[in-house]
Amino acid sequence: MARLSLPTTARLSPSLRVDPANSTVIKTLNRLSRSSLLSLVLDWLDERNQYLCPPLLRRPDAPDDEDEDDFYPPAESLEELRGLYESMQTRKGGRREVVDRILEGDWRYGLSLYQIAMADLQYLYDHPGSLKWTAYRIQQLKAPTHEDDAEGPEKIDKESLAVPRFHPSTFLQNLQAEVLPDVKAHYNFDRPKYMPLLLLRIFIIDSPYNTDLAVSTRHRGRPDSNGNKSITTSFDASRTIYIAFPDASPHIYISKSATGGVSSSASAAGEAKSLRALIVEGIPKALSRPRERYTLKGTNLTTKNLATMLAVKGAGRTNAAGGGWSIYAGTGTSDLKTDSPLQTLLPTPPLSDASSIDTDKTDSDSRKRRRPASDPADVEDEKQAKQACLAAQARFGSAAKVDDGKGVERLDVLIEDPFPTDIANFSDDEESEIQRENDADRAAALSRQSSKGRRSTLNLSVLVEDQENIDGTGSGRRDSDWAPQIRLSFHGSHVFAGIRQLVEAGIVDGEKMPGWMTGEEGVTIGAVRHGRIKGFKGSGL
Repeated sequence: MARLSLPTTARLSPSLRVDPANSTVIKTLNRLSRSSLLSLVLDWLDERNQYLCPPLLRRPDAPDDEDEDDFYPPAESLEELRGLYESMQTRKGGRREVVDRILEGDWRYGLSLYQIAMADLQYLYDHPGSLKWTAYRIQQLKAPTHEDDAEGPEKIDKESLAVPRFHPSTFLQNLQAEVLPDVKAHYNFDRPKYMPLLLLRIFIIDSPYNTDLAVSTRHRGRPDSNGNKSITTSFDASRTIYIAFPDASPHIYISKSATGGVSSSASAAGEAKSLRALIVEGIPKALSRPRERYTLKGTNLTTKNLATMLAVKGAGRTNAAGGGWSIYAGTGTSDLKTDSPLQTLLPTPPLSDASSIDTDKTDSDSRKRRRPASDPADVEDEKQAKQACLAAQARFGSAAKVDDGKGVERLDVLIEDPFPTDIANFSDDEESEIQRENDADRAAALSRQSSKGRRSTLNLSVLVEDQENIDGTGSGRRDSDWAPQIRLSFHGSHVFAGIRQLVEAGIVDGEKMPGWMTGEEGVTIGAVRHGRIKGFKGSGL
């Protein structure tokens, strides 16, 4: 331990060792499977990681009887230790055996922050749906042309297509300057094998020091009957945030802050939320340069599936081709040649004249081979089922398949369409009565919202968008428009695939279904006005 430690703004070193008896370390290792643990340990024993992950090895000058009472005697070399863990891979056993060998044997003096980060990332790769991600769009701010403009609110340059240059070390240096001085953070970059993105793990500890004092075990409180004080560490108030930088995309994905300690009180949740807000505010400042400033704007897309994020807010061809437009966004080599809108011969869309001719020809051939149905009701049901399948193919294209791995778990929509009533046909008394009922409904909704003590994200997004429309274009919702309070919330492992199955089953009318139900808008939270999700601009193009 350092003899003298002073508060500093520097970040935590990845070589700092954490006590193996720490509850956070034990929890991090115990949630991994046996195979993942053994694979992780072999990565620790790689020659390139020895500076940050050194195990306990036997000293060359140690006497022979030094380790007689040791349940896990140290190995003499790295090769011997690798062979031991490789032999554990070939035989059966439990996870507890590997965890005990790590904490009480080869790394009994502590695990480094780098090792804990690798274990955390391994769990994320084993369980891709363990985190909830939110997509943000990076947008450039307009440079003020006059001194008076510099004092006013910042304006987004919607016509600019500039994307900031990203250099990891420079970004971390700038981001560290935005973090509060009384907390310390450990940063770790990693690149997943099967995803075109760069993953940044930020582990924040509530400590002003960047030495061993930040991760040391302390005793506090009054002693109990046995004379022992309660043990506490800085990990009790730790937070972990992930930031994903997709390749060649103007978007970034930020995870919800996860608590590393055992504290789960309301104050801890509030601190995690404020700390995440601080990180979100610091990211555009870290990406900005002189005369080139950026900001983050929410896209109202939240999901646990990173593959969905890359498909909807990534750099691929599916970024702005959802729903039925997905026929033009093939990812295979053959699709790139045949499904491009720039090609002379375009793919035949479903329900077009050509596809109808082919379908009629196929139906006539099948009718020649089979006997006609005796019951007219069966013929009608078969015809309706076929029309429903064609409607689903036309509205969804090649998207929203159950096994495509791009599922969205939740879709929240607020219907704000005015009630289809001609106010001109009402008298003045009836019109004022409708207005009073409208005001009463809104007041009741606001009172119910305030009684719960928490403002809905959906309501907040709608209010912000109303204000933007009024300030910018003057096309916000008018008070005279009466709209019932209707919310639609879809839940499931793959919401849009479920809607597609409902269309194929004939439960939902595929021809009259609005476009936002096919997923082509690329949002999971929205307000529908006049049949379209307003305010979020879909793909943002």
